[in-house]
Amino acid sequence: MKFGGPSTTQNKMKHRNYIRSISIVVVLLVFSGYTASAKDRTGTLPNIVYILADDMGYGDVSALNPESKIQTPSIDRLASEGMNFTDAHSGSSVCTPTRYGILTGRYCWRTRLKRAVLWNYDNSLMKPSQLNVASYLKENGYNTGMVGKWHLGLDWASQSKPGEITEDEADVDFAKPFKNGPVDMGFDYFFGINASLDMPPYIFLKNDKAVSIPTVAKKTFGRRIGLADKDLEPEHFLPAFTQEAVSYIKAQDKNQPFFLYFSLNAPHTPIAPSKPFQGKSKLEGKLGKYADFCIEVDDTVGQVLAALEERGLSDNTLVIFTADNGCAYYIGVKQFEEEGHFPSANYRGYKGGTFDGGHRVPFLVRWPATIKPRTQNDQTICLTDLLATCAAIVAEPLPRNAGEDSLSFLPALRGEAIDTSMRQGVVHHDFGGNFAIRKGKWKLLTKATSGLGHPYKSDLTPQLYDMQGDPGETTNVASQHPEVVKALTALLEQYKREKRSVRRR
Repeated sequence: MKFGGPSTTQNKMKHRNYIRSISIVVVLLVFSGYTASAKDRTGTLPNIVYILADDMGYGDVSALNPESKIQTPSIDRLASEGMNFTDAHSGSSVCTPTRYGILTGRYCWRTRLKRAVLWNYDNSLMKPSQLNVASYLKENGYNTGMVGKWHLGLDWASQSKPGEITEDEADVDFAKPFKNGPVDMGFDYFFGINASLDMPPYIFLKNDKAVSIPTVAKKTFGRRIGLADKDLEPEHFLPAFTQEAVSYIKAQDKNQPFFLYFSLNAPHTPIAPSKPFQGKSKLEGKLGKYADFCIEVDDTVGQVLAALEERGLSDNTLVIFTADNGCAYYIGVKQFEEEGHFPSANYRGYKGGTFDGGHRVPFLVRWPATIKPRTQNDQTICLTDLLATCAAIVAEPLPRNAGEDSLSFLPALRGEAIDTSMRQGVVHHDFGGNFAIRKGKWKLLTKATSGLGHPYKSDLTPQLYDMQGDPGETTNVASQHPEVVKALTALLEQYKREKRSVRRR
């Protein structure tokens, strides 16, 4: 036996203790890394509240239109406490396509829906396999909730053919769950309506079921008579949605970030302010009723902000207020303008058209932890950009086959320039399936349309406008700049051909 050295048994024991020590260190490192990652996801990631008004014009917000006859102090507060994007656009000048783009980061004209919107009982436009804002945030630790108007189609159960789906109102089995709605697309919770509030069925939906069985046909919801809950009227919906959104916020765990997609039914038709807001604007006639409804929208925004403050969540909550498209001319806008209120402000056109009034929308963002108050950004953005922005916030890259038309505007929120080299232009689309494209100061309309119900005759001749010098699109300069017309036409065709407009690095 040699003295001064360890025995074989001692060597084995030392080796085991060394391995055990290393294992403990590795476990501790892994655990500390895991908890740091979890803390990052729950402690520093912002809550996200996305408030989408329905058919609310750029000029309906008093912070954006000094001449507005409608006062919106709560929405204006977002401008004073955050950032105003002056050149923000919906992906389409009508409803369904914009909502599809908001969630998927993809232009809707890339789907089966090439024009118009989905109707009452149309099947779902989205599939669970398609990444969207809700499913992406849920995968990255967020609780996800949606309140309000869906309008992306549902797969309703058939009465006559069990196990199959139907698009026939008379054949819908309202007692059975529907499929491919919000909860199948990544939302943990949903309370809302199927489509616009002038499209039956006029009932509330919760998660994947109807809250009640519609048993009567009602005329009070507008020109489309259809099945309804006998106890519901149009003025019941916005207050119910507001209460539900506030309740959702108040119920959230402070240790987990949440995403609330709050999609209002207002001020879209039927224009139905609830009783406390009737006459609130002190304006007469059609404008008065519409103004009352816009004031109720503003109050809804105020209640959401108050709920965040009550929970102590304001500082690290990203609140976005915007609209799905411009104001609808057919609700009486000619009379509004005669009385001095211009829902499109100084922009030409309305809902459904290719002129800017149809798709330039209010876009006000507050995030006190990041955004300086009373700031303004004049870069062109699109509502399709939400998905890429969320990915930049979470710092988990999108798959290459997702968010094909989505560019992050997170740099702008931090006071930096958006990287426009990744997307040269933004595409606009109208009710009839016509295109316009914007690059820098230039905007090309392949077909000029002024909006649904407007008497302007559509013009098939390409029109080119300098949006810096002529934001009202009054002077067509296509003949003076044929090279610009050619370049923008080629860029639009490239985006169609390549099936994406944003290049990922």
